[in-house]
Amino acid sequence: MHVVIAPDSFKGTATAAAIASALAAGWQAERPDDAVTLAPMADGGEGTLEAFATAFPAAVRVPVTVTGPAGDPVDASWLRLPDGRAVVELAATSGLPLMPALQPETATSRGFGEAIAAALDAGATGLVLGIGGSASTDGGRPVLEALGWDGPGLRPLPPGGVTVLTDVTSPLLGADGAAAVFGPQKGISPDRIAWFDARLAAWAGSFPGIDPATPGAGAAGGVGFGLLAWGATLARGAHGVADVLGLPTLLAGADVVITGEGRFDGQSAAGKVPTVVRTLVGSHAPEARAMLVAGAIDAPLTDFAAGASLTVIATQTTGDPDDALRDPLRFTRIAGQRLARMA
Repeated sequence: MHVVIAPDSFKGTATAAAIASALAAGWQAERPDDAVTLAPMADGGEGTLEAFATAFPAAVRVPVTVTGPAGDPVDASWLRLPDGRAVVELAATSGLPLMPALQPETATSRGFGEAIAAALDAGATGLVLGIGGSASTDGGRPVLEALGWDGPGLRPLPPGGVTVLTDVTSPLLGADGAAAVFGPQKGISPDRIAWFDARLAAWAGSFPGIDPATPGAGAAGGVGFGLLAWGATLARGAHGVADVLGLPTLLAGADVVITGEGRFDGQSAAGKVPTVVRTLVGSHAPEARAMLVAGAIDAPLTDFAAGASLTVIATQTTGDPDDALRDPLRFTRIAGQRLARMA
């Protein structure tokens, strides 16, 4: 059989690439003669670059040192795809985990812009930008400054265009905007939200032709707006990743498709990876059996032929459900074996 494995990361425990590899190892331990294709997914946040690196084995990581969100140098990398495009992940250059302490007033997205500029300097023909997990709420102004705005002149888009991957649909401003919704997790106190919102509004005024109410403009502390001002195209999270990865083509002819995420629950239907993959299976591989693996399954598996919960497997194996968090890849391999027996 032909098996396609396309999970999201199990956030906080394992990357999508690691989950996909563990599922493949478990499946092939049970069915070694099956052809297995790894297609780890992402939504634009942490793990996006690694997902593309796994999906495109000929891709090349290019190291780059940039200004981190706290102003200190950060060693990161961007990914050169075989077709000449570059993948740059904001989480790896300007992400919240790179902050030694929350500093909402000074946190910057400049390093993301520097990595983009480095990719363009190296001849990237197009850009795929994942913008989840930012540490700042600066509207993306430092990104555009790194690309020449308010200096020698804003660089033109590469010939292949710029696709921005984000699962956030928030506008830039207001009660549903970047400062109000995401600012608190970055250290913005309630009494400072209005100040940040006003600063973002003033920045938006520099680009009267760009609507700050555009869904996704508030992503990554407003980096979504800054990239719109540059001329980039926003793509909806997992849908955009699936398109760039060519997942519909990979699914054609599949007999089994396995997807998953850390927790499958009532919110998974709102554009999360398993739902997106399941929808694509229906369109491009209608005869395939769709299967799900998750750390925990808290919603009916109505659209899946089979499912496996790591928490349940851990409970059955060791008697301690918390082992699923401590050693997720071990239980993911077991999940892969169990699903293979159901094939």
